[in-house]
Amino acid sequence: MTPTDRQQQLLDDLLFIEDAQERLGAVVDKAKRLPPLPAADKTEPNRVTGCISQVWVLGELRDGHCFFRCDADGPLVKGLVAFLCEFYSGATPAAITAGTADPIESLGLLRNLSPTRVNGLAAVRARIRELAQTMN
Repeated sequence: MTPTDRQQQLLDDLLFIEDAQERLGAVVDKAKRLPPLPAADKTEPNRVTGCISQVWVLGELRDGHCFFRCDADGPLVKGLVAFLCEFYSGATPAAITAGTADPIESLGLLRNLSPTRVNGLAAVRARIRELAQTMN
């Protein structure tokens, strides 16, 4: 499965849930099963600026593909950030930096979020692009 196919599968799996609130709940539930980042990774350089919540995103390049890990101080934010990290993991740096689509918007979840959360998620997407660019 190509990274693009995997991304589409992630979206399709969630879009199968008709109600946007239930879709958001599924994103949060999935993130609850993720282990927290080690304290050593929760450093200022890994922190996403522009988020009211504390959010950390780390990236690494393996075999020409980016992979991301994250954590946040609240379950809703962690769920959304974890979804973004999962969505972009496996893609090439060039694909990430060239992409403009917002997967959270594609799921119809932005209208259920406060403006500060929407701005914070934009900062997370920008951080992921920034990390990808440094890996290119």
